[in-house]
Amino acid sequence: MAGASKNSRTASATQRFFCSCGGEVKMKALFESGKVKNIAECEKCKRLERRPSDFR
Repeated sequence: MAGASKNSRTASATQRFFCSCGGEVKMKALFESGKVKNIAECEKCKRLERRPSDFR
């Protein structure tokens, strides 16, 4: 019998990012000058970056 398709799998791991200060990084969407911008913000030190991997 064939395995389950990739779309039917229920167990999905979410990746969590952490800042060097120890705070967790959350993604936010800002509406600026008519465009939606996705930014990553550290909850502890309020540092802003374009993507979560920039906090390393």
